[in-house]
Amino acid sequence: MAESIRDKQARLLRLTHLLYRHPEGLTVREMARLFGVSSRTIQRDLKALEESGVPIWQDDDEERPRYGIVEGYYIPPLQLTLGEATALYLAARLLCRSVDERNPHIVQAIAQLATVLPENLARALQDTVTVLATQKEDLDFRHAFETVALGWAAGRKVRIWYQAARRPDVREHIIRPYFMEPGHKALYVVAYTETYGRVITFKMERIRRAELLDETFDLPPDFLPARVLRQSWGIVWDASVEEVVLRFSPDVARRVDENVWHPSQEIEELPDGGRLMRLRVSGTLEIEPWIKSWGAAVEVLAPESLRRKIADEARALVAMYEGTAE
Repeated sequence: MAESIRDKQARLLRLTHLLYRHPEGLTVREMARLFGVSSRTIQRDLKALEESGVPIWQDDDEERPRYGIVEGYYIPPLQLTLGEATALYLAARLLCRSVDERNPHIVQAIAQLATVLPENLARALQDTVTVLATQKEDLDFRHAFETVALGWAAGRKVRIWYQAARRPDVREHIIRPYFMEPGHKALYVVAYTETYGRVITFKMERIRRAELLDETFDLPPDFLPARVLRQSWGIVWDASVEEVVLRFSPDVARRVDENVWHPSQEIEELPDGGRLMRLRVSGTLEIEPWIKSWGAAVEVLAPESLRRKIADEARALVAMYEGTAE
């Protein structure tokens, strides 16, 4: 039976990923064995990849040459429906609001997306590109972003030099990038660090330097953002899970009902028209600013430690403004 176009395209994508995961290269015989096809089929596939624009390198071994993909090659173009492109537009706008410095990869990706959108969407997105292009560019951050992204995509370890927020010194880590995640005005990489022997979150803006290593790693199959961060309010995921109980005033009840604020939320309507919300989140560090944004319209009932902390800050604010208030 003749091979379908879809089957061949699927194999080419798998072959691309396989070569990317092996920076040292593979022989035709090794690839044929892994795919269960003939060496001639693999040779045709390598030629097809080259003709599609994927830069394939070949070493100088005449008898058993090894083949690989040049680092930093471009991912093949996508074919999108209008709905899919609109979804990407919304994702692009959200990403732009999460960063505060110019990243040329983000700028170029959004600019390319704008070229395939209907005029009204394209104009809105092009305006976003114009704003992004005026932001300052940090070359160290750009290189770190490129290196960590490549390590994540290719399953290769990365050596980073990281300066934590509360430490004056820069520490070296060898990490396995498991995934990258946007946060408020920041980008993060969740990675296994061999320094501590566990998975932690690194803020990309604090990586002073990054170096891609040849050593590869296998991503745990169940270590996916939606699963790992399911109890997080933002990107903190490894803290102990705590129950947060909040009482909202009737004035904001409709706003509370309009959104699913967290997958764990349970909302109860109170006799006075207010709302009682229960959440189970990974620590209270990230949810605290959100609670404060509601002002006096919300009261923290639990945990007691968070209730005391917000009450102490409220008293400090009163003391600070007392002398200027009429």
